[in-house]
Amino acid sequence: MSRPTARVLALLEILQSGGAFNVGDLARRLDVDERTVRRYATHLLDLGIPVEARRGRYGGYRLAPGYKLPPLMLTDDEAVAITLGLAAGRRAGMVTADHVATESATAKLRRVLPAALARRIDALLITMDVTGPVRQPVPPGTEVLLVLAEAARHRHPVQLTYTTWHGHASERGLDPYGVVFHNGRWYVTGRDHASGSVRTFRLDRIGAIRATDGTFEVPAGFDPTGHVLAGLASVPYAHDVSVLLHTSLAQARRRIPPSVGTLTEVADGVRLTTRVERLDGAAQMLAGLGWPFTIERPAELRAEVRALAARLLTHADAGT
Repeated sequence: MSRPTARVLALLEILQSGGAFNVGDLARRLDVDERTVRRYATHLLDLGIPVEARRGRYGGYRLAPGYKLPPLMLTDDEAVAITLGLAAGRRAGMVTADHVATESATAKLRRVLPAALARRIDALLITMDVTGPVRQPVPPGTEVLLVLAEAARHRHPVQLTYTTWHGHASERGLDPYGVVFHNGRWYVTGRDHASGSVRTFRLDRIGAIRATDGTFEVPAGFDPTGHVLAGLASVPYAHDVSVLLHTSLAQARRRIPPSVGTLTEVADGVRLTTRVERLDGAAQMLAGLGWPFTIERPAELRAEVRALAARLLTHADAGT
């Protein structure tokens, strides 16, 4: 929790738990000095929240006896929208390293809703199910995400430490052009000061980070999402694949995202070029598309497609 507003709300949360708290204890829990605690208490008073001060050497604060924040005034549609947003974000991996924050936010929302609406929300969370594969999320640190987002918006460079997949750590400067969430992972793309080129970095591999002085300009027409997806598609894997899909470019683009590979329109259809680690997975993908196709390379992929077809025939004939 880094910004004053967040700490003021944290102070309110502590006081709502009941009882009186001395200033020294509040300062330790909020990671600020005692003078700042007193300033935060004044902020709460300015908002109309009855914070009572206890004078003396061991003085402190408490909420006025019997005071409770009023129920959050949300319509049913608004409450459902927030609840589903929290649930969907948690499942998709759109969370930070402090993953318990999503659970605590849901609990706080539940606590301040009117009782009847809260019971209906509980029923929704218990009975709903969501289908579809989601990759195991790799969340970034909250501070990393917020610093990069703010720097990208206001076009301020950042200084960060980054650890590569093989464990090499380095300090580098970056002009963050944009932050992208894709398939359970967060990425930032921008100009790397060391190389002078546009690079993409995973946020979960970023350690310390801070904004620095200066400004930068984003190249005209630059698309952060497109750059990240194109970069992911070009990551070296064990097999280089080229397949001619007998369909239109428009249909291919609707079914095959840019992160899978490159689509090129040719005379007989659309050429898909990609790199894969496992050829059996490529065979399953091609079978799932439902279009006729011609394998150009590698020859081993043809064997994987034949093996898949044989397994499907075996399953189809089972029990007949």
